[in-house]
Amino acid sequence: MNGTIFDIKEFSIHDGPGARITVFLKGCPLRCQWCHNPEGLLPTPQLMVKESLCTHCNRCFVSCKHEECKPFHRCAHACPNGCLSISGESISSFRLAERLNENAILLKSLNGGITFSGGEPLMQADFVCETADQLPALHKAIQTSGYADPKVYQKVVAKMDYVMQDIKLISEQGHLKYTGASNAKILKNIDWLLHSGKEYVFRIPLIPDITDTEENLTAISQLIGEASAELMPYNFLAGAKYQMLGMTFPLADHPNRKEDFTKFFQNAKLIS
Repeated sequence: MNGTIFDIKEFSIHDGPGARITVFLKGCPLRCQWCHNPEGLLPTPQLMVKESLCTHCNRCFVSCKHEECKPFHRCAHACPNGCLSISGESISSFRLAERLNENAILLKSLNGGITFSGGEPLMQADFVCETADQLPALHKAIQTSGYADPKVYQKVVAKMDYVMQDIKLISEQGHLKYTGASNAKILKNIDWLLHSGKEYVFRIPLIPDITDTEENLTAISQLIGEASAELMPYNFLAGAKYQMLGMTFPLADHPNRKEDFTKFFQNAKLIS
């Protein structure tokens, strides 16, 4: 079985216990306005363009024979400045597992393992399960929004040793407004996880004036009780990726943040 990934981060220390390799899968059913991996939203490969490096030599518009370049009508390999890259590749579960297992001894010595992230890995549930089955010697974790049919959620979690479960907003109205979807499935899956016996941690993104309100954080605390939780700080880097993908960062004009974004992008020479 083939799946679509957009990155493999080696020796990450923030995606679960120990040192890990994190596999980022493409495709997500949510549209969180603060998403810091916009290249993971669509299930298909995307062209990323670093406009600040472009000298308009037009070499990338010359026809090429690279199969991966055909959908974009540009050659992602022709730019002398490295302006272009393709986010997303198809890979078989066997080939992915083979690559991950090459590091099994080292990862085990560092009390680490493999983490499936995204995007939303539950969108490629069968691929994740098939890959996980081929990693018998490795600790396996998933980082997920929990947005999936409960049967799908439970099937994938059953393959994992550790779950990093996001909790964004308890209010369904707020969840609809800022993620584009109801949180009913998520809350149902969280309730199951709390009683599953699995090892887990809840991850709460702190988005100014959206998720970091006293009302929302109190509601989350009441839901998860004394369960382990991590507060995830706001990420200013997200906006740069949106520009490279030709997308608009939804929170660029967010109250109390527009000035901060402008300064950040100017310092990064992403805007003039």
